[in-house]
Amino acid sequence: MKKINIGGVPEHFNLAWYLTLKERAYEKEGISLRWKDYPGGTGAMCKALRSEKIDIAVILTEGIIKDIIDGNPSKIVQTFVQSPLIWGIHVAADSTYNTINDLKGTDAAISRYGSGSHLMAYINAENNGWDTDNLGFEVINNLEGAIDGLNKGKGDYFMWEHFTTKPLVDQGIFRRVDDCPTPWPCFVIAVRNELLAEDEETVKTILRIINEMTSDLKQIPEIDQMIATRYEQQLEDVQKWLSLTEWSQELIDEKTITKVQDKLLSLAIIPEKWDYEKLTHKIL
Repeated sequence: MKKINIGGVPEHFNLAWYLTLKERAYEKEGISLRWKDYPGGTGAMCKALRSEKIDIAVILTEGIIKDIIDGNPSKIVQTFVQSPLIWGIHVAADSTYNTINDLKGTDAAISRYGSGSHLMAYINAENNGWDTDNLGFEVINNLEGAIDGLNKGKGDYFMWEHFTTKPLVDQGIFRRVDDCPTPWPCFVIAVRNELLAEDEETVKTILRIINEMTSDLKQIPEIDQMIATRYEQQLEDVQKWLSLTEWSQELIDEKTITKVQDKLLSLAIIPEKWDYEKLTHKIL
């Protein structure tokens, strides 16, 4: 058995991985694939890739591009979710902030520096005409940290995936004041360079299995009910999310990589742009 460690956020986007693991689809191909949840998101997964705790990550596009440029020895091998990620902008339920304009000049709670919640705070600020040099941040590690932190005044607002945080809005823990979609496909699959060099065939097999699952995911009977139960979501929210979400089975294209880098460079999040071939790897 070839042992491979993979990481991703414990969210509905990754149900396909759970289903293929449940079917023992990888074991049948001689691969012992071990999934690890990363509630801390992209920043935590970048760290895990660097320290070789995981070999593969299902990770936010902008986050892994930034980290590869910063020295992460990995490459993007495929887009996983083609549609944008809809980031909800949340405040504590009893906060005095009621509109997006009220948040100008306040501090964003972020999971960690270099995370999606950190990078998207810049995108949101630019969208609203704020001075990105004046953004303030409070590190809260993950969604649980945000629940505790925002209600204690640690950070003023918190950006996290709209549907993941919807139950917290329903429960009256957060209020959502706005949404901020990513301007590009949200999740990609990244693999450590060492694994690509040593055993590209195993990576190819893993991608084939997960792509077969995502190609047919929406056709699975009662998939909406399965997601609602597993991720403690309202059925109508899951149905809306499914209607907005498209998976991909293709390598991210050069135009998208350029678009992401142009935006990150304009916000001084990356120091330079890299060639497409240095950020991606085509599995043959």
